Amino acid sequence: MDIRELRYFTAVYRERNLTAAARTCFVSQPSISTAITNLEAELGTTLFIRHKKGVAPTASAEQFHTVARRIIDEADAARKLFRKPSARTTVTLGLMRTLDATRTIALLKPLTARSDVALRLVGCDERTDARIISKSMLRDDEHFVPLWSERYVAALPPSHPLTLKDKLSTADLADVPMIDRCHCEQSAFFGRAARRRQSAAIAQSEDWAMALVAAGVGIAIVPEGVAKGVSDVAIRPIEVKIKREVGLAYRASAPLADALKDFVGKLQRVRAKPRNNSSRRHD
Repeated sequence: MDIRELRYFTAVYRERNLTAAARTCFVSQPSISTAITNLEAELGTTLFIRHKKGVAPTASAEQFHTVARRIIDEADAARKLFRKPSARTTVTLGLMRTLDATRTIALLKPLTARSDVALRLVGCDERTDARIISKSMLRDDEHFVPLWSERYVAALPPSHPLTLKDKLSTADLADVPMIDRCHCEQSAFFGRAARRRQSAAIAQSEDWAMALVAAGVGIAIVPEGVAKGVSDVAIRPIEVKIKREVGLAYRASAPLADALKDFVGKLQRVRAKPRNNSSRRHD
C-alpha cells in the first residue's frame, strides 16, 4: 500500500461515497475504486459495503481508519521536518457560514499543506481572492466552479413525534417550533413555503442550530452536510425538493494567486474526466 491509497481510503471513509471522495481528492472515481480494491486485497478484508446511497464502512474499515490516519499525519509531519521556509503568498478565502465542518476541512487541506501559501479566512461578504459559496450568492462579475451539491433536510430532536414519519411535508412543519438560522441562503424560501411558523430561536451558526435541536428547542431545516454525523439529532427528508450547489467563486477581472489557479485547475480537470462505468464501484 502507498500513502496515496491511504488518502483515498480516508476520503471514502469520510464522505461515505466514492464520487464525493474523488471530488475532494481531485481524481477520477475509477482511481478511488482501484485504490480501495488494492487495499482490500492487500489487507485481506472488506472495507466498505455498497448500498444505494453510497458505501458504509465495515468494522475492518473502522479499525483501519485509525491506523491510516496516523500514518498519513506522520508522513505529512516528516515531509515538513526539513523543509526550508520560503516566501509565502497570502491567499484570502471567503467562507459562507453554512458550510459543514467535514467538507470545509477536506477543502482547505490542499491549501494549508502548501508551504508557499499563508491562508487567511474571512466572511464571504468581505474583500477576498475567492469565495466558497452557494451558487445562489454568485455575483455578476464572478466565475463559478462547482464543488458539491446537497439537499436540505429536517433536523429534529430524537424524541420528537415527527421522527415517526419517513418524510416531512410543509404542512407537518406548520405550528411546530423552528430554529431559524441567520445566514441560511434558503431561509426566505422556507418562509414562503411554510403556511405558519413558530420561531423558537435564531441560531448564529450551524453548530449552535444543531445544539438547539439536540436540546429539544425545535426543528431546523439545514443542508444535509451540516446534519450528517451529528449523533444526537434525527434527520428526515422533506418534500420541498430543493438543493444548493456549493462552489468556488472568483472575480473574472482579477488575476488568481498561483495556489488558487492550481486549485481551480484540479477541479476543472476532475469534472472534465469521463466516468468509467466498467470499473468496480462502491457507490
